[in-house]
Amino acid sequence: MEFNNIAQFNPRECISGKVKRLNRLTANIFRKYLSPFGITDSQLTLLFILSKKGKCNQKEMTEITCLEKSSLNRNLNRLVDKNYISKQDFPLLQLTQEGKVFVENIIPEWEKAMTEIKQLITEDGVNGINTALENISKTK
Repeated sequence: MEFNNIAQFNPRECISGKVKRLNRLTANIFRKYLSPFGITDSQLTLLFILSKKGKCNQKEMTEITCLEKSSLNRNLNRLVDKNYISKQDFPLLQLTQEGKVFVENIIPEWEKAMTEIKQLITEDGVNGINTALENISKTK
């Protein structure tokens, strides 16, 4: 049996693989700055969403983040346990006062991570990421 497909394809061209590697590399940079706060990128994203929107339900958060429902629930529950998010007006979620203080304090470290990444990928890289995300998001 011949394996022509295997012979002809180049896995180094795989866009999915490149995006996943880029995600791991950028996550490592964020982790360097955020690890003292004991929070993941996904959890921080949820806090950032609520810090800007005020109140939001889980369906909206799933649409904004593209997280699977189980991942979203797991992360939300951890943030509720830390008293950063309140479910007092469920199904609407909102930041607690403690959550707002946490976000306020983590932003300078997040900005350091952003600066390091932007220096590494340059403005062209930032623009490319923005364009790719915008174009792929339109297909949803």
